[in-house]
Amino acid sequence: MRRNSEVEDLLRRHAPQVLGALVRRYGHFDQAEDSVQEALLAAAQQWPEKGVPENPRGWLIRVASRRLVDQLRSDEARRRREETAAALTPRDAFTAPPPGVGRAPSEDDTLTLFFLCCHPDLTPAAQIALTLRAVGGLTTAEIARAHLVPEATMAQRISRAKQRIRGVPFRQPGAEDRDRRLAAVLQVLYLIYNEGYTATSGSRLHRAELAGEAIRLARAMRRLLPREGSVTGLLALILLTEARSAARSGPHGELIPLDEQDRTRWDRRAITEGTALVEEALSQGPAGAYQVQAAIAALHDEAERAEDTDWPQILALYDVLVRLAPEPMAELGRAVAVAMVHGPRAGLTEVGRLEDRLAGHHRLEAVRGHLLEKAGDREGARDAFALAARRTLSVPERRYLQMRAARLLPPDGP
Repeated sequence: MRRNSEVEDLLRRHAPQVLGALVRRYGHFDQAEDSVQEALLAAAQQWPEKGVPENPRGWLIRVASRRLVDQLRSDEARRRREETAAALTPRDAFTAPPPGVGRAPSEDDTLTLFFLCCHPDLTPAAQIALTLRAVGGLTTAEIARAHLVPEATMAQRISRAKQRIRGVPFRQPGAEDRDRRLAAVLQVLYLIYNEGYTATSGSRLHRAELAGEAIRLARAMRRLLPREGSVTGLLALILLTEARSAARSGPHGELIPLDEQDRTRWDRRAITEGTALVEEALSQGPAGAYQVQAAIAALHDEAERAEDTDWPQILALYDVLVRLAPEPMAELGRAVAVAMVHGPRAGLTEVGRLEDRLAGHHRLEAVRGHLLEKAGDREGARDAFALAARRTLSVPERRYLQMRAARLLPPDGP
């Protein structure tokens, strides 16, 4: 069993590099991905019994290349001779070397694959699905289960994404485009993690498989770009947030807010690693949004008790964050920090300024209810919690918000 698990980890680690090597040499992203999946299946069947080859990545590339070339030849046999020759010519003037000769596939291919999966022509949902499929190595069925959609729906989404980027050269973006494309890659990784940490719908609060995949991909990205502060900051943020996951829900799956969590259940190893990464990220040039969010998460994690939290420092960091990235969710977090430093009424004033930008979002009403309760307005808090409960699609969050509302009912009932 352990050997099978080790082989699975090895295959998942090499899969994006193998796919990148094939797409770089031959193009045909869709067919290359199918050929890699066939090679991975062959390895999963053979390696546990026959042993892992000395060069596992080379083995996978040879097997996948043979299958891809066979498929291309079969397809092109139905077309004109010149189309066949063109289809079998490696793209971008690269010559496909024989096994063991020439440029070896490097992790640069994985980075290029990240950029391709997060191409700006794709929607965020398509970017996430294609990244999980091509870089993460998840099956379509696994991705569909993680997003609570039918497998056929997810298959169509992935297929459309592949069609959309057909013909896009397999190369890293130029200097002018790189920062924008890197920002898209990091946003996709963070979206994958957020959906795992707090599922936006369904009966589970935490989807460990998505959260774990986001961490693995963020680690891979940092190996590729170790001196990129935003990458280091994102990995730190994810680790520091995930460190609290075991304490976020009770025995029946109920949500437990941060200030009520049993902090002895937090993952201290992840906190130590994340805190060290925050310090490293802040030393890698001007701080960006991920570095600042990671610093905020570190301050929460370092407090042994909720009352020990350094809220003035957190508020100062939120002031920096909303200047760097004036997103409404960041400003909602800042409203909570304002309330903790200057009182609930001051926080409610900040919440009121977000009415238009977060209209209809359950978190706006959840924060409003929390601050109204702190301000002594039980009836207003109850109404806000009840409204938030009606708006969320997450079952654990709905139950938590309903409980908060019920707790504020008068002793004799409504």
